[in-house]
Amino acid sequence: FWGIPASSIWLESLLQGGPLFRGQANARQFVNEDHVDAIVGSSSVLTTAPIFSIAAESQTVQLPLAPITIPESAQKWVFNIAQPLDIMVGGVVTDMVDQGFDKIAYIGFADGWGDQNLDALTAQAKAHGLDIVASERYSRTDASATAQAINIVSSGADAVYVGGAGTASVLPHRALRDMGFQGPIYHSHGAVAETFIQTGGSVVEGAVMPTSPMVVADELPDDHPSKAPALNFIKAFQAEWGDETVQPFAGYAWDAVLLLDSAVATASETAKPGTPEFRAALRDALEAGGEVAGVSAVYEYGEDDHYGVDERARVLVEVRDGAFSLR
Repeated sequence: FWGIPASSIWLESLLQGGPLFRGQANARQFVNEDHVDAIVGSSSVLTTAPIFSIAAESQTVQLPLAPITIPESAQKWVFNIAQPLDIMVGGVVTDMVDQGFDKIAYIGFADGWGDQNLDALTAQAKAHGLDIVASERYSRTDASATAQAINIVSSGADAVYVGGAGTASVLPHRALRDMGFQGPIYHSHGAVAETFIQTGGSVVEGAVMPTSPMVVADELPDDHPSKAPALNFIKAFQAEWGDETVQPFAGYAWDAVLLLDSAVATASETAKPGTPEFRAALRDALEAGGEVAGVSAVYEYGEDDHYGVDERARVLVEVRDGAFSLR
């Protein structure tokens, strides 16, 4: 948990990995003791949701870094940064349609993330006339997904979508290949990490998934609105931390600061930071701020849209020669 000064306000960021109660306790401290004007975080669905009520009660802007559904009770004060699942899964389903597939299968985590992926896939498949012929689940800590892979292969699916994340996404992918499945295997954007490739090796070659434009910034066409911001961010990040791969969550945090910097300039014209009036002005400025080109998306929030992104927020990548490459 950490706070960083940005413009004329303090942004308090909740980082993934802390216990749930710790996240709530820190959020309470932020609004009750520190009187912050914005909360950035958290970066996991599990730790983000409990902060919604704190943001709403205290009338403090919250910018989650996780792809989470914003409940109606929190919509006024929550502005999401990570791309919503319907945008990301929509890219996968569009590709499936373009490839001429009719029957698809699903295997995902037996938890909330798996539920959200299945819900998005079901809606997108229905809209595009695809049949989900098999639906399987597995736990993040499972040692085998053989039984689920057998069921999927038996279903006659043309392609498979894996609703997992990180290295745990490799398990069903490997099981499907071991069981002889030759079709394409798609993954959620939660699998876009170097550890996925390191763990899967040659087995995950050809895996396809949606992700932020930043991941393949150097391959984007020059007119893509996120190319220049992403290249500038990567240069600054690597100058500070070395030539390591920049992960999408780092980009979400950067975009949150870009959005707040823009909104702070407007809010400061009418109110003083650290006051209820400033927090309200900051919220209004985010909602009416127009387009902001970030490294992950082009954001434009509105009264009825606190996700603020469109198809420009996603690209499809493929694991090719041990790296993520633009599809």
